[in-house]
Amino acid sequence: MEKPKFVYVTHINTTPEKLWDALTNPDFTQQYWGGRRVQSDWTVGASIKHLKADGAVELRGEVLQAEPPRLLSYTFLTAAGDRVPDEKATRVTFEITTAFGVTKLTIVHDGFEPDSKLIFEISNGWQAILSSLKTLLETGAPLPFNYKC
Repeated sequence: MEKPKFVYVTHINTTPEKLWDALTNPDFTQQYWGGRRVQSDWTVGASIKHLKADGAVELRGEVLQAEPPRLLSYTFLTAAGDRVPDEKATRVTFEITTAFGVTKLTIVHDGFEPDSKLIFEISNGWQAILSSLKTLLETGAPLPFNYKC
């Protein structure tokens, strides 16, 4: 059985450099990640943490590739006690290119086991987060999600 993966492509009216900053700057991520801060020094092998507003670690991982402003990849693991704590780390890869005069963002989240429960959660989550990111970069304000989980 083939392992499931999530793939999403969007075009954003911004530059690759501004998109890279939006993906890697904790103050910026907090605006479109429902109050979560994505923190790392973004060097290969560095840790990455997704922090809730109260400072609790929600997700963690390790930077696998960082080639500003075109490629970012890291492992993705839910924190102990989270909704799906028993799954292995997966991988998130952001590819930033230009197409049709705008910036194209492709995200591939893979490495899920065939019976993964997490893939269903991240499929909805990534769509909402990336829509909010696109809206923030193009209008200056993220989507007004009420993200409480």
